[in-house]
Amino acid sequence: MVQATLEDDCAEVTESMEDETENLPAALKILSEMSTNAEQVSSLVDQMLERVRSGEFSTEYGLSFLEVKYQMLLDYLINLTFVVLRKCTGQSIENNPAIDRLIELRTVLEKIRPIDYKLRYQIDKLVKTATTGVEDKNDPSNFKARPDQLTDQLNQSDSEDDSDAESDDDENKKLRDKIYRPPKLTAMHFDDEPVKEKTRKQFERLKKRALNSSIIQEMKEEYMDIPIEISEGNKATQIYNKAQKERERFEEDNFIRLPITKADKHRQRQVTTLGTLGNEITSFRDISLLSGGQLSEKKGKKRKGTGGKKKHGKKRKFH
Repeated sequence: MVQATLEDDCAEVTESMEDETENLPAALKILSEMSTNAEQVSSLVDQMLERVRSGEFSTEYGLSFLEVKYQMLLDYLINLTFVVLRKCTGQSIENNPAIDRLIELRTVLEKIRPIDYKLRYQIDKLVKTATTGVEDKNDPSNFKARPDQLTDQLNQSDSEDDSDAESDDDENKKLRDKIYRPPKLTAMHFDDEPVKEKTRKQFERLKKRALNSSIIQEMKEEYMDIPIEISEGNKATQIYNKAQKERERFEEDNFIRLPITKADKHRQRQVTTLGTLGNEITSFRDISLLSGGQLSEKKGKKRKGTGGKKKHGKKRKFH
């Protein structure tokens, strides 16, 4: 039994040594490449530092966003290298402050990625202009309005008008042609809703209004098996009473008196006994849609009062 266990352990050790032997050339190649790349980066950084110190590269007008981003990337690489060094030397990285710093930097870099994406076009444009020294003529941002150039042209044309009196009219015409005049159009609401859709919505709105009318509510209470709610007045009166209670509660809580508008007075007259009684008996327009009625497109017009003054007779005095 012990001999079999030893044979298994020897087999596992042999397999692991074979795997290490196969992966060793690839690992040595990667290490040599890392060493070569590190030397190249180090020499490039030294050259850039010398050119910056000599004044060849000016960093005075750089972008603060990119400067912060590069500092964070450099700090991230330093901490990552420190963690790799501890792992290669066999030291523990548990509860190491470098791990927390790596997590913090990685989170911030992920959060600023949308900002970097939005500034990418402006950054590429500035880098290209600084490298070549020439702006792209086909750049869409070059076609925007430039009021400063328009002012220079106007001032130049004014000076020419003063020097030459005969060409005064021609220059004024040119100036009037160059001035931008907005089109004299009235702003209108664009309604892209088709006629059928508008008709359907109007029908649904009137149908809902008909179902909530006082006549339908009374018929439902009469013929349906639901319990009848005892209340004072019809639906309109209940809504008005509820609004009045809310108004009184607001006035009492805030110690103010709300003004009574014309609309409030009109609503108060509508819920009186004579007004509601006359409308409920003589008007069946609200429930006409439920019996197959058609929509009426005619709208009532308000009557205009005559502008004439009323004649008043003289009052007689009785002695």
